[in-house]
Amino acid sequence: MNDPNRIVDEMIDGYVAAYPKHIARAGHPRALARADERGEKVGIVIGGGSGHEPGFMGYVGRGLADAVAVGNVFASPSPDPILAATRAANRGKGVLYLYGNYAGDCMNFDMSAELAAMENIRTATVRATDDAASAPPEERERRRGIAGFVLLYKVAGAAAERGYDLDALAALSEKANANTRTMGVALSPCSLPQTGKPAFELADDEMEIGLGIHGEPGLARGKRMSADETAERLLETILGELSLTEGDRVAVLVNGLGSTTLMELYVVFRKTADILSSRGIRIHRSYVGEYVTSLEMGGCSISVMKLDDELAMLIDDPCDSPALVQL
Repeated sequence: MNDPNRIVDEMIDGYVAAYPKHIARAGHPRALARADERGEKVGIVIGGGSGHEPGFMGYVGRGLADAVAVGNVFASPSPDPILAATRAANRGKGVLYLYGNYAGDCMNFDMSAELAAMENIRTATVRATDDAASAPPEERERRRGIAGFVLLYKVAGAAAERGYDLDALAALSEKANANTRTMGVALSPCSLPQTGKPAFELADDEMEIGLGIHGEPGLARGKRMSADETAERLLETILGELSLTEGDRVAVLVNGLGSTTLMELYVVFRKTADILSSRGIRIHRSYVGEYVTSLEMGGCSISVMKLDDELAMLIDDPCDSPALVQL
């Protein structure tokens, strides 16, 4: 680092410099938009706090989001960059806000929606609530959004490219969210740039099931399990809630939280694939890597989206962004 208080802005500077074919400034230092040409379509604006790279900036591009608002580390973007991103994404067909269900994000995106309405920009909102550990099933509206929202970006972005109108796109995104569940596990804490101190404490031989991507408390803390045991524990909740049965199709995302190696993530995916196969559930498309991190936190998450014909079609469509390329 240079100055911890400048790290987000310097990161954005570096990101824009690294990907000029994908990303352009959007009228505010914390707002970025697609640099390529795009026709009349519903715009998609995403956003959230920094520290989750490649989320959220990495998912602005063809077949994904059109603009992003960037907040401080683990903090919501303010209404000003959200409004700037909204203006940049607007092509006369309205704008969908797609973001994780956190109090600050909800408040600031709602404020931006009111400001956008004053400029005659119609918006709709879908909040990702895929984190099965953050509230019971009957209170799903309270759940957080974590790595599963990458799958939401993928299907929503594809649908927007196909010409869905704003109401249809919002309904599709709600369906995708209802069919997506995520469970994560933390092995070691992260430290905030401004303090350099761990955000929470875990002993070297401990792990926490269901810990949030900002260090929010999980479901259970105990001794570290093997990769296979961990995958079984995470999938137990996911498969139960999605009511998956033989013959179903799914998209699976195994996500690293910042300092877990690809080697380990592939071992987790191996067991995930074995469990799904043993139940007659077919993996239609898979993603393994770092998609939504928590600075240098150790651990991983598993996200599963239950697919119908529409979601399968959209998950297969091409996309092109710095963090996700699909031909």
